[in-house]
Amino acid sequence: MSNEQKIKIKERIEKLRKTINYHRYLYHVLDKQIISEGALDSLKQELKKLEDKYPEFITLNSPTKRVGGAVLDKFIKVKHQVKQWSLEDVFTEESLLNWEKRLKKILLKNTIDYICELKIDGLHIVLNYEKGVFVLGETKGDGIIGENVTENLKTIEAIPLTLEKNINITVEGEVFIKKSDFEKLNKIQKRKGLNLFANPRNIAAGTIRQLNTKIAAERTLDCFVYDYVWPERDIPETQIKELIILKDLGFKVNKYWEHCKNINDVVNFWHKWAKKYNTLDYWIDGIVVKVNKKTLCNKLGYTGKAPRFAIAAKFPSEEKTTRIRDIEFRVGRTGKITPVAIMEPVFIKGTVVSRATLHNFDEIKRLDVRIGDTVIITKAGEIIPKIKTIIKELRPKKTKKINVPKKCPICFANIIKKENRIDYYCKNKNCFALEAKKIIYFVSKKAFDISGLGDKIVEKLLDEGLISDASDLFSLKQGDLIPLEKFAVKKAKNIVNAIEKSKEIPLWRFLTALGVRGVGEQNSLLLEKFFISKGFHITNWTNNIINGIQSIRGIGPEIAQNIKIFFKDKKNIKFLGKLDKAGIKIILPKTKLNSKVSGKTFVFTGAMENIIRDEAQKKVIELGGKISNNIGKNTDYLVLGENPGSKFEKAKKLKIQTINEIEFLKIIK
Repeated sequence: MSNEQKIKIKERIEKLRKTINYHRYLYHVLDKQIISEGALDSLKQELKKLEDKYPEFITLNSPTKRVGGAVLDKFIKVKHQVKQWSLEDVFTEESLLNWEKRLKKILLKNTIDYICELKIDGLHIVLNYEKGVFVLGETKGDGIIGENVTENLKTIEAIPLTLEKNINITVEGEVFIKKSDFEKLNKIQKRKGLNLFANPRNIAAGTIRQLNTKIAAERTLDCFVYDYVWPERDIPETQIKELIILKDLGFKVNKYWEHCKNINDVVNFWHKWAKKYNTLDYWIDGIVVKVNKKTLCNKLGYTGKAPRFAIAAKFPSEEKTTRIRDIEFRVGRTGKITPVAIMEPVFIKGTVVSRATLHNFDEIKRLDVRIGDTVIITKAGEIIPKIKTIIKELRPKKTKKINVPKKCPICFANIIKKENRIDYYCKNKNCFALEAKKIIYFVSKKAFDISGLGDKIVEKLLDEGLISDASDLFSLKQGDLIPLEKFAVKKAKNIVNAIEKSKEIPLWRFLTALGVRGVGEQNSLLLEKFFISKGFHITNWTNNIINGIQSIRGIGPEIAQNIKIFFKDKKNIKFLGKLDKAGIKIILPKTKLNSKVSGKTFVFTGAMENIIRDEAQKKVIELGGKISNNIGKNTDYLVLGENPGSKFEKAKKLKIQTINEIEFLKIIK
């Protein structure tokens, strides 16, 4: 890796740390939120991946090394009886399975049972009881020191002031607000002409930190308790018993926990709640998975910042961060020019997306979006990817504003703006139809043979701005297709799989797909042999190679000129480069020379019964033979099908050998 690349990576890491620390301070200390927790998680994931890959840039004060945030001076600081930990987050099934592999390696066990609980989206609190009486309530703070918020916690009806037993105990839980109460509060705010509350987590945190306990009482917060943490000698031997004991003591315990006998049960529980979390009257953002047996938990212990025996499996976030690789301009059916952001693929709400429409140039101006920007994306209606905002603190140096192109990206005609419209259009009315025909031919059976991509779907992809030419097909993700009308998950998945499968293609079919005028299947087979002899590569189109096409027997001067023009066109060279970058793999034929066919010229006449004529001609070329459409003195064989035409009579006059279809099939075996 060059020094320049290292400097860029280091700069990115430093910018991420600064941005994460800024938003963590707003979120955890000042109870303010500018970007969502999902977007912040996404930034933290990116930072962790970079630090894992480049450990030389890790610092002790990195956000990945911290548990919580700073403590405000509003309340008395309190040292926790037991250290408060943060859980490691996972977002994919693969990460969850890898977590279990690590556990099994430490424990030397093949089977582990778990307890799964809902991860409440609220404020973590610690409750201390002496002889069954609530004496101290604390916020998490930095994990070692929190804040004394006892009086405000006493206003929450779900927190018992006296337990069912006179014991000393410390427990952990989550304070939250119900959806119904959240809506009531915002109605009151609206009636008073005050700003509406942005999200429930901020209300819980802000209310607990109110100096006026009356305000805390008015906001009707709730609380679930889920952990028995002190004294250690009294902690039950399983998490199941722990939850039962907590409930018996008088704490409110969430009823939707489940005992899972293996990791597959855990995954099923996770997927189940990812689908039905909206049915609850409170917010959850995932599940918490804990090893059930305490003896195993003790063996597993802790890392520097989190317990090994528990993990948070989060639901696909409604917001994620990613970076813009490029902004391309697509032409729709009406000629409208639509700017489209090409992004680093990102998993959001169950699918991977790599494109987001920017709609028009007013939207580009409003967002001030540029190539290289880190953006927050969301899914409108949980389906359509949309750029919500730009994180300008992470913007690379020397980025340029996006301007309206002067020429159409497809046909190079002028771009015009219609009166009283915000949109720009290609002046050439036939532009869309021409490009659609090219792509339809490209995906057809005789070319790339991409199953499921019919004419209407190709036109839809063009019209929606998802593709501008055939090379864009190979970077489509399932999540890019699902928002389209009449596109279910299965249909989108099948098309993406078919596109991926088509990446391996014989050279002659690749040449056919390019759509050079006059170059069909037969001429593509002739060109295939020539290009192989010159050392073929998708991007290798030197003058020596192109000029040599004129010497190919069977390729006339007009077709040779068409080929020459095609491979010297800058737009086509760029297109071929995109195909190469997309991972198109050309399959070169194994040379099979046949002494009866190699070097011989074949002409076909009449209808073939056992083999299609095109296939017969391809076979001749593969075996080193030549094809001609006309009888002449250089013809070696005339292959006769049913009802041969005038070629048969001419062959007899020139004393050219004639063979029937059966004899031909024997020769090519």
